[in-house]
Amino acid sequence: MSALRIAFMGTPDFAVPALDALRSSGHEVVCVYTQPPRPKGRGQQVQPSPVHIYADDHGIPVFTPKSLKKEERQAEFAGHNLDVAVVAAYGLILPKAVLDAPKYGCLNIHASILPRWRGASPIQHAILSGDEESGITIMQMDEGLDTGPMLLKREVKIRPQTTAQSLHDELAGMGSAVIEEVIDKLAEGDGFEPEIQDDALSIYAPLLSKEDGRVDWNKTAIEIDRQIRALNPWPGVWSEVDGKRLKIREAIVTPVASYPDHIGSLCGEGDSAGTILDKDGHVVCGGRTILQITKCQSAGAKAMDFVSAVNGGYIKPGDKFS
Repeated sequence: MSALRIAFMGTPDFAVPALDALRSSGHEVVCVYTQPPRPKGRGQQVQPSPVHIYADDHGIPVFTPKSLKKEERQAEFAGHNLDVAVVAAYGLILPKAVLDAPKYGCLNIHASILPRWRGASPIQHAILSGDEESGITIMQMDEGLDTGPMLLKREVKIRPQTTAQSLHDELAGMGSAVIEEVIDKLAEGDGFEPEIQDDALSIYAPLLSKEDGRVDWNKTAIEIDRQIRALNPWPGVWSEVDGKRLKIREAIVTPVASYPDHIGSLCGEGDSAGTILDKDGHVVCGGRTILQITKCQSAGAKAMDFVSAVNGGYIKPGDKFS
């Protein structure tokens, strides 16, 4: 098997396991492309990306262009004399000149079973929508948004306890194994039979905003539970009581049948939705359902269980979320 010359193009934590797998393989990662260092955290100190830090620690040359549209940047990329580029959550559009520069083009590690959930937030949207599975797709990149031919796919189950963080970590590990398998196959001269995506089955997963985290208590407890599991830690899930925001970190769907009739009867549509029933954090939701908030956080305070929030005076039974 001939060693391939690889450019790795990625930015966040999700991409690091794949870079580590390729660096540890029999192939040569000749350069890393990642987003430029940016202000981060409360202190807004400029910090390099996780991929940048990994590359520096292992002596891999790093390039941080703000764009790849300029001809000099494209010539610089072509000058690496690459066999293939591997892309994982890089964050920049790759022009045709960049896509065509490596011998085998550019391969993307995408965190969904394409064509479902093209776009920036496939992990979160899969959980939000109640999908039963997610996975990794290795795709030959073209000029579209996650529209290229698919080379290899692997699936994982989404369980009732799956969170965005746990699915992120599982798919990051899976992506590292699957891309290594694809690269080895390319190096051995084995061809792929690319599967063309059916555009009619595609769904777009747009970037998330803080407003996506606002809870609508007229939704069912199952829907709100998915929102909590999908949108923590970013952008976070929240609701307001008397104009004060409370972040909801964790919750449990609770069967209404387990409650006395006088509590269960509150679980209806309309005015009762959002009512906090007790100090244990049971809240009335739409569809005659109940959600128990088990971990929450008030502004300026640390995350705590709901009983502690009540004892601390942040919230009380009988309050109603807006």
